Order: sequence, then structure tokens, then C-alpha cells
Amino acid sequence: MLNYLGLPAQASTHAGDIDQMISIVHWLMLVMFVGWGLYFAYVLFRFRRGAHPKASYEGAHGTFAKGTEIAVVIAEMVILLVFAIPAWATRVAQIPAENQAVVVRVIAEQFAWNIHYAGPDGRFGRTDVALVSADNPIGLDRRDPDAKDDVTTINQLNLPVDRPILVQLSSKDVIHSFAIYEMRVKQDVVPGLRIPVWFIPNKIGAYEIACSQLCGLGHFRMRGFVTVQSAADFQKWMDDQEKELRPAVATTPAP
Repeated sequence: MLNYLGLPAQASTHAGDIDQMISIVHWLMLVMFVGWGLYFAYVLFRFRRGAHPKASYEGAHGTFAKGTEIAVVIAEMVILLVFAIPAWATRVAQIPAENQAVVVRVIAEQFAWNIHYAGPDGRFGRTDVALVSADNPIGLDRRDPDAKDDVTTINQLNLPVDRPILVQLSSKDVIHSFAIYEMRVKQDVVPGLRIPVWFIPNKIGAYEIACSQLCGLGHFRMRGFVTVQSAADFQKWMDDQEKELRPAVATTPAP
């Protein structure tokens, strides 16, 4: 479903602010496009060779031209200072505390999104690159007590509606870009860094995680999926994951 200006439907609390800024920029560009087009047509007619056989290289003069330039500069400053910088500051400087949000680690790799939940204890288990394998892509050490209840998925991110979501992004290989367009979320994922991004989903539904940074020959198939659920459905999903996890953890050898 598309929203105003052909944008995807809004599914987060801050999506309206982002769309408002995009709308203002597009209207400004439309006014400038039409204005400069009309001015160009006027100049072609006004200064045609038949009316002015001798060229003049002095350029345009007058208060209207100068006033138009100043008006465009003021409009761009308003967009930057009133809309863009405050929106950026809110997303970067006001990250919710971990005890007030659902914290999820998302580890990107060519060409998948690995999802890691801390489990009921709220503590992420230890990971070790030596343990990375096809069935353990993040190298989670199940022998660690904090890891025994951790939940991992591949390309499937489940979230509760109307809760702050804090996603901690990292990469195993190259630069990726984590994008959920309905949430108006897009953040580059840089190897060697853990980068937080947060949002509050406010619409139950299914959405897609896209990698919007060319990351290799398989970039086209690096797709993930987001399922935003009610609090009860999300808790049931977590409980089901825990039930499936218990037999595997019970058979994990001690260190």
C-alpha cells in the first residue's frame, strides 16, 4: 500500500515527520522547476536575436532576481534547521535505554540478516568467531549461561507493536544497509562497529528488510522480513521459540 507521494505506508511513530519533510522538499523543488522553466521560456523570447541583434554580457539585474535567490536560500535553511536537524537529533541523541526497549541484535552477512534476541533473562550470550558454522552463523556459545535462552533466527524479525525497538547493527563481512521503508528506517551497517537504530512500530503487519547497499553478487537476494505483532502474540512467539530451543540446549556439552 502506497502513501502520499507514492511512499510506502507509514508504520512507525516518526514516519509522519519524515514524510512531511520529504513533502516540503518536493514542493520546493516543484516550485523551483516551474519557476525556472517559465523564466527560461521568457528569456528565450525576450532576448531573441531579432529583438537584440547585439549580445550583452552584463547578466540579469534587478531586485526580483536577487529576491528569488534569497527566498530559495531561506527556504532551504528552514528545511534544514526546523525539520532535518531536529529529526536527526531525535533519532540519534534520544535513543531509549535498553531496559525501556525491546533490544535486538541484527548481524548482517552476505547475503542474510541474522537476528539475535537476548531471551527472558535479558542478557545476550557470548559469541565466538571460532563457533561460526552453517547452523550457527553468529557463533553463539550455548555453553555460556547467558546464551541458554537466547533466540536466533535468519531473515525473520518479530517485534511487538507500540514498543520502542532498539536494533544493534553489526556486520560479519562488508558494508550493508538495513532498511525498513514502512518504518522510515535506513542505516548503514559497517564492519567493526555496532550501530544502534531505534523506532516504534505502530501498525501490526508484515514488512520487508532490504539491503540498500550493494554488497556483492548476491545483493539482490538479501531480503529479510519483519512481523509486527500484538504484545500477546509476540510473547507467544517468544515462548514457542523457547520451547523449541530447550531440547537443543539440553544436549549441548558442557565446557
